[in-house]
Amino acid sequence: MTAENTGGFNTRAIHAGQAFEPRTGAVVPPVHFSSTYAQDGIGGLREGYEYGRGTNPTRDALQEQLAALEGAKYSYSFSSGLAAEDGLIRALMAPGDHIVLGNDAYGGTYRLINRVLGPWGIGHTVVDMADQARVAEAVKANKTRFVWVETPSNPMMKVTDIEALAEVAHEAGALLVVDNTFASPYLQNPLAFGADIVVHSTTKYIGGHSDVIGGAVALNDDELAEKVGFVQFAVGAVSGPLDAFLTTRGLKTLGVRMDRHSSNAQAVAEWLQGRPEVEAVYYPGLPDHPGHELAKKQMRRFGGMVSVSFNGGEAAARKIAESTRVFTLAESLGGIESLVNYPSQMTHASVKGTELAVPENLIRLSVGIEDVEDLIADLEQAFAGL
Repeated sequence: MTAENTGGFNTRAIHAGQAFEPRTGAVVPPVHFSSTYAQDGIGGLREGYEYGRGTNPTRDALQEQLAALEGAKYSYSFSSGLAAEDGLIRALMAPGDHIVLGNDAYGGTYRLINRVLGPWGIGHTVVDMADQARVAEAVKANKTRFVWVETPSNPMMKVTDIEALAEVAHEAGALLVVDNTFASPYLQNPLAFGADIVVHSTTKYIGGHSDVIGGAVALNDDELAEKVGFVQFAVGAVSGPLDAFLTTRGLKTLGVRMDRHSSNAQAVAEWLQGRPEVEAVYYPGLPDHPGHELAKKQMRRFGGMVSVSFNGGEAAARKIAESTRVFTLAESLGGIESLVNYPSQMTHASVKGTELAVPENLIRLSVGIEDVEDLIADLEQAFAGL
């Protein structure tokens, strides 16, 4: 690990992979758009660069930065979160292999595993990850390669014991994959708790400004990393140089943004708890959340995502989602602006009719970094319309 990769989180976020440009002294490294690189004779590569699909200095810098923040030896930056998941599965699995998947997962992940990779020969079983005995049973009953979990989960905010789940997976010879998108590397580092692989949609908190699409895989094992890197190169779903630059820029402020996201979300969740219209608030920062104590153990703070269900059913949820003014009705999450989403028909429409289906009386809030008084006032005016 180089000197620029040591120190606290914010120091690493700013300096890892970000050495100043030596010719001019520019403190922000230039964005390298070149698709190919001159060679000093056949096979005479300069600093290992040959063709942009395989290597690019801007993407390399981002990958070093991501690895430093996740406590990983390796990271790979892909063109989207789903491209990262697809690349990981194709790199390390084969037809006949099996995934044990949490029963509260992003709809796009389920669609990828079920409808794209299923016909290729990848099987899956959906399990409540809190039931470790059931997880162990599902792992052992199949040719399980991956145990795949989101924590906190999307959108029900379930918190899973990473360390315990790693033991269950490893006992059966499987690998634990943790989708760390909701927490971000600032709030949680799954590899430190025994996970084998971390995946991210870097579109979300890592990019942080709703202006770039990307994904990442981080891991420590040399052999597994070589396989992931090969698929990244051979298939080519890489992040482009401008996307990599925007993601790097977002990472530099991740710590300060996550502190504000977490503070605002805590205040919003506490306000929601006191409303008679509300059936339940799903936020691990609330003491009565079933995963609160576990979240305190494996997370630094509780994040910016809050889900809420309404006593008035689907009609009330839809009404609130369509009545906010500061919270924008939109898919995605993790940007500086606050968003409201109706998962049943938006982000999780692909799991309707399955055991992953989202309650129709639920909305998901991505709490941004605006003044929290304005966010609460916006929700209050929306509630007044019920």
